[in-house]
Amino acid sequence: MSPLQFVLVILVALVAGMASVLDERQFHRPLVACTLMGLVLGNLHTGILLGGGLELIALGWMNVGAAMAPDAALASTIASVIVIVGKQGVSEGIAIAVPLAAAGQVLTIFVRTITVFFQHQADNFAAKANFRGIELCHFGGLALQGLRVAIPTAAVAAVAGTQIVNQWLAAIPKVVTSGLQVAGGFIVVVGYAMVINMMQARVLMPFFFLGFVVATFMTTLNSGITLVALGIIGICLAMIYVQLNPEFHDSIQPPPGGQPGIAAANDLDDELI
Repeated sequence: MSPLQFVLVILVALVAGMASVLDERQFHRPLVACTLMGLVLGNLHTGILLGGGLELIALGWMNVGAAMAPDAALASTIASVIVIVGKQGVSEGIAIAVPLAAAGQVLTIFVRTITVFFQHQADNFAAKANFRGIELCHFGGLALQGLRVAIPTAAVAAVAGTQIVNQWLAAIPKVVTSGLQVAGGFIVVVGYAMVINMMQARVLMPFFFLGFVVATFMTTLNSGITLVALGIIGICLAMIYVQLNPEFHDSIQPPPGGQPGIAAANDLDDELI
């Protein structure tokens, strides 16, 4: 890894960490974070594959009230470095990302506890009408969240590709890595279930099951239809459903007083008489 790549890795990890609390640009999502890490590390293909796999796992991860979700940003950045720089497989990266997300969850709770200090300082600055101080408190708390991801990622990137990382990964029992891969598959199903539960779109469930059946059927037959083709088929079905469903169209109602053409003709006759 070149010095420029090392700096870019830290920068991407810093942005992902800050985005994990902003929830605005979604740079902390695995699909975006892993893709950016693959771009700066010179292996965009692997970054997209890893990000797509992790995105399915993290699909239903979200912060609800005081309940903190597993940290997708830390898992994405470190797993990308280990897979790309450490020459590991995508399946190994997914297995490693699951415990990393749990560790990041504990770490973000710790950092959020520290940022309470900045909140109290912002209250003091607000009492004095010191807007510059309030801004610095905001940026200080945000910087801590960025460093929460950037520092561990930089530490892993410094030793990635060396024998140290290979020895660490080799020391993990096969039953643990296999179990984490199976658990990751279960988490994908849970993520989809959480999203569907929030959508509450039961009328669309036939399309959901149809997609799984078609994808499984095509994979079994080795037909060569890619996920892109299946996505296009899904878009076409969605457009047909919207066009045929009367719920998505304004009902055409005649105006009060009958049809406008007849009403206008009657008015004209009255004027002539």
